Formats: sequence, structure tokens, C-alpha cells
Amino acid sequence: RNLYLVFQLIEMNVPLVVCLNMMDVAKRRGFDIDTDKLSRELGVPVVPTIGNKGKGKKELKETVWSTYKNKTDKIDSGVTPIRIDYGKGLEPILAALEQKLSEEPRLTEHYSPRWLAVKLMENDSEARRLVRQQSDERKNILDFVAIERDKFISLHNEAPEKIIAYKRYQTAEGIVERCLSQKTKGRKTWTDRIDQLVCHRVAGPLILAIVFYLFYKITMSPDYGGQKLASLAWPYLAKFRDLMTYIPLSGLPRSLFLNGIVDGVLAIANYIPIFFVLFILIAILEDTGYMTRIAFHMDRVLRAFGLHGQSTLPMMLSGVVVGGCAVVGTMSTRGIKDPRARLATILILPLLNCMAKIPFYILMTSIFFKKYQAEVLGFMSVITLILVLVIAKIFTLTILKKEEEVPFVLEMPAYHLPTVRGVLMRTYERLMVFIKKVGTIIVAVAVIVWCGITFPGISKERAVHYNSKINKATQGFMVKLGKDNPYKKLLAGEGLNEFEEYWSGYKKSKMGLDEEAQQALNEKFMGKNSQFFKIANKGKYIEDGKIKRDKYAKKAYTAYRKLYKTIERLHVTRRKETVKVSYAGRLGQSLVPLTKWAGMDWKINVAMISSFAAKENLVATLGSIYSMEKTEAVSRESLAVTMKKETSCTGWTPLHAIAIMLFVAIFPPCLMTLIMVRIETGSNLWTLFVAIYPIILGFLIAVVVFQGGRLLGFGG
Repeated sequence: RNLYLVFQLIEMNVPLVVCLNMMDVAKRRGFDIDTDKLSRELGVPVVPTIGNKGKGKKELKETVWSTYKNKTDKIDSGVTPIRIDYGKGLEPILAALEQKLSEEPRLTEHYSPRWLAVKLMENDSEARRLVRQQSDERKNILDFVAIERDKFISLHNEAPEKIIAYKRYQTAEGIVERCLSQKTKGRKTWTDRIDQLVCHRVAGPLILAIVFYLFYKITMSPDYGGQKLASLAWPYLAKFRDLMTYIPLSGLPRSLFLNGIVDGVLAIANYIPIFFVLFILIAILEDTGYMTRIAFHMDRVLRAFGLHGQSTLPMMLSGVVVGGCAVVGTMSTRGIKDPRARLATILILPLLNCMAKIPFYILMTSIFFKKYQAEVLGFMSVITLILVLVIAKIFTLTILKKEEEVPFVLEMPAYHLPTVRGVLMRTYERLMVFIKKVGTIIVAVAVIVWCGITFPGISKERAVHYNSKINKATQGFMVKLGKDNPYKKLLAGEGLNEFEEYWSGYKKSKMGLDEEAQQALNEKFMGKNSQFFKIANKGKYIEDGKIKRDKYAKKAYTAYRKLYKTIERLHVTRRKETVKVSYAGRLGQSLVPLTKWAGMDWKINVAMISSFAAKENLVATLGSIYSMEKTEAVSRESLAVTMKKETSCTGWTPLHAIAIMLFVAIFPPCLMTLIMVRIETGSNLWTLFVAIYPIILGFLIAVVVFQGGRLLGFGG
């Protein structure tokens, strides 16, 4: 069956090396392949390999290199590639057609005349396009092909492409008989035995349900797996953020760098451990061979909705199980032979749960569904799959009704134990796609979002108002210190700013330390500035090995703590006002009269707008908005806590969360996906359709869920 492709490549006259992989599996099954004889039969080099163990890799590289050199240096290897005889009826026609094509230099410069002649007699549309574009005698050639095809069909009662296919399979069968022998026949393999259970009509779907359940639990449970790793990783990301504060920037450039770029990227980077676990699990499913069994079971479902089994891989890659990518999924539709199923699949893939939507789901579920987070995330996958299938059925019955249909054929690979190297390589490749996206599109959008939520800023009058309140609080602090307090002079003027920096550094450094580490830290900060340390440590210090207390330092600590809280509250209020009156804030608020019907506020609106470029910007934008409203880095947990406080004040319920999550689930694809849709469909109209219909559909579903839920008294 695979020799069929080899014959086609040989006819194209390309430099060719045949790699026989999985030779260990062939040996276990009792197959003995004479690779030297196979090479002589085909007229091209044949190299046996065992890919997952790296065996034959060196020989394969050397053979590829020597084949390339022989071709480029015009060296005759003395071996002639196989030439299939298509029979007395076709060969004279092919010879005449080859002669006509050979007289067209623009064609023969790039394509083998023999290959092009065969493809034209197969009635291949791409071959006809090449002739129309690059031949001066295109009418004569295409007319000749049409006449000869009609003659052949009337004479043999068979289309030329059927005879060509038959001759290729006949040749392949002869080669196999001469080059391959099987010592043990009829013995059941482990794959056959496992498939008796895994592919069983009843047991198979149950096993599939268990696999999906474990997949969600391992990835999304806060007690272990991906979410646990993310929680453990945040302190290191926070330390990285602290290091970034030492970069010598001030004013707006500092705010852009920290609150815009760093906080926006960190809001997404905190999810990398979750994706790491997710991609490992997907790689294991692929490497074991179980992913194909999933397609086998899903074919029964998909067939009823105008799709078939070949739609399963693109859907899996796009996020039937959480964490796919619609860009990769859309690219993989090239393998779907059925034009109608292929187009239907492309149109529905953006609605699935790509990895860019997962951070937002996790954020919302951690706020509103903490105890049932994994179950709600599972629900999102199930409900989006149901929506996708229903929409696919509607499309195939309406706008895709006239598209051609082709039967579905699926090959079941043998089961394998996944290798650590193979799993990690797949995980690394997919993780790097995500990280590169974070480092490019998301950084660019983070800058735009920061500008949008920063400018034009509050009015001069409001700025004076906040500054006067800070000055008043500072003056009150100095009064509270008392006239006789020796630290009053130390904390006057620039001394107060220096102490604020010292205080912040000391507070952050002592978090989570044990007693021994705390003592070492105290000695370190005592050495930096003993006077500041006495205040920061509530008046306690060690002198001559004894613990002593300074009542004036304690009084300064109490007074400064109140000042610190007051100033922090004023900064937060000022930043909130800045965001609200910003360009992005105004745009978000202008949409509220419409989006409120779906339970969305202006901040969610701003995040939605930013996500048109990339869905990852949903959380990154919210991270930037709430970072502008806080004085420290916003972690995944702290963003959830901050949003929970605010949403509880504004009356948000789990019903709001479900409605918004459903809108995000169906929201239009990112720019990269739209570009890929344009490439794969070749149509601006379909690309525009994919960009628009999810907005309308998603908004309608969110409104129905939110308003319907409220009317029925549901809490979500």
C-alpha cells in the first residue's frame, strides 16, 4: 500500500530514499524483509530504521546525503528506478503525450514529462492547471488528453485512472512477494488483543470516557498535576518580576515595561506548567496509538453530523480535549479527502477549546467554581463539542449542501510504549509554539493595551486632588511621630522615599521564611541601615546579644503602616480612575449597554477586544488592567482574588461566569487562524464568514443563557 506513493515519487523524478521504519515491530510479527533486493527492485536506496530507538539514523543521514550529491553532481549510480508498465492500451498514449510535453520547456524544467503525462490521463485537476498556466500549446495538449481518454474509456469500459491504480497495486504486490516473507502467520498480535477490548462497541466508549475524565483530572485539578505545578512556579515568576523592578526606568517607560509588558506576559506565563502537563498527555495518547482509536469511536458520532473520522484529528488538535490550537488543526485538514467534510471542519474548528482560551476558563472557574473546577472545565469541552456538531450539521444541510462527499478510510497503527524522548520532543515543540506566541503577538498587544488603559490619563484637577491627599496624609504622619521622636528627621523629605523602598524590600524578602532564615535576613537588613531596620521590625533589635526595644521606632512603625495603607489606597483609586477614563476604558464602557445583556462589564469588554489578535490576551489584558490597579505583581491566584472581590461587590454570580465563558468559547478565531483559513479555503468570503458568524452566535448564546437563567432564577 505504501509502495503506491513510492511509485508516484519515482515518476516525479525526485531524489528519493525509502526508509523502512519500525523494523523491530516487523521482526516481532515474523516479517523478514530483504532490503537489498527491495532496493534493486525499486531502483532507489532503501534504509531500515527503528526510529524511537535511533537505530539506522546514521545510515539514513549518509544515504540521504549521497543521494543528494549524486543528483546535484549528475553522477550516474548505475541503478535505474523502476518504470511501471501501464499496459498496451495506455503506454502508446503516454508515450505520445510525453513527446508533446517534452516540447514545452517551461513544463519540463520543473516537472517530469512521464509523471505529468500519467497525471493528465488520471484527469488530475492540478496537472491540468499546470499545463494551462505554463504551456504555449495548452489547448492542443488538453484536447489530445480529452480525446484519448474518451477513446480509452469507450474501448476498455474503464477510466484510465482505474487501470493506472490497478497496475501500481499489481506491481507493488509482485515486489512484496519477492522481497518479504512471514515466518509465523495467523498469530494474534498484542495490538489485535487490546483492540478486541478498546474497539469494542460497548467497552470502547466506556474506556474513552474514563481516559477523558483522567485527562481532565490530571491537567486541571488544583491538588496535583498542571495546576499544582503552576502554583509552585508562581513564586519564581514573582521573583523574576521583582528583578525587573531594578531596571533603571522611571515614569511612563517604567509603567509600560512593568505593568504593560512584564505583567501581561507573566499573567500568561503562569499557565505554562499547565500546558506542559497537557501536552505530555496528548503526546502519550499519540505515541501509544490510542489517538487513532479515539478517531474510530468518534466516527460513529461525527458521521451523523455531516463529518467523518478524518475530522477527528483536526478537532483533537484544535481542542476537543482542552488545550489545542486552531492554527495547527486547520492545517491538518489537508488530509481530509471529502471536500464537504473538510470545509465543514475548517468552519467549526475555531469554536473548540484552543489552549489560548484555557487560562480564561481556569481564571473564571477558580473564582466561581473552585470546588468543581475540573468538572466545569470538562463541561466546557462537552458543551462546545455539542455546539460544534450541531453547527456542522446545520452547515452541511445548508451552505455546504452542494459540496462533494467521499468515503472515510482509517488505518489502525500498532500500539507502542511511548518513549520519554519522543514524548518530551512533542511536548517541547508544542510548548515552544505557545511561548513564541507569548513573546511576539502578546507582547505587541500588551503594549497597545497598556497605552489604551493609560492614556489620556486623569485630568490635572484630579491629579492635584490625589497629590494633595497624599501630602496631607504625609503631614499627618509627621505630626503623629511627635516632636521628640528622634526618627522624625530621618523620615523627612527624601528619607521617607528611601524608607519606603527599604520597607517594601524587607516585607517581600521575609515572606515564607523559617526562623533561622528570618534571623539571617534581619542581620542583612540591619547591616544595610540599622535605623530603618528598627522601624521596619516594630522597634525590636539585637544589641550585645540581647533583644531590645525602641519605643520611638515602634511608634514610627505604627504611624508609617497607617500612612502606607492610606497612600496605597489612594494609588489604587487613582489607577482605577485612570483605567476607567482611558481610551480602552471608554470603548469598553460604550459597549456596556449591549454587552450587559450577556453579563459582561467594561473590563471584560476591553479584554475581548484585545483578544481579536490572540486569545491569550484575554487574561494578559485583565492582568494589565488589575496590575494598573495594584502595587505588586498580579499572579494567577491574586488576579482571581482581586476579580472575586470586585465582582462580588458588583453582584456577579456563577451565571455571569458561565455566560461569559460560553461567549469566549465561540468568540472569533485569532488572526493566525484566520490567515490559515484563508490559505486552506483559498476564499476571502469563507474567511470573512469564519470571522463574523462566531461573534453573532456567541453573543446570542450568552444572552440566552444569562437572561434565561435570570428569568428562571438560576445562579449558574
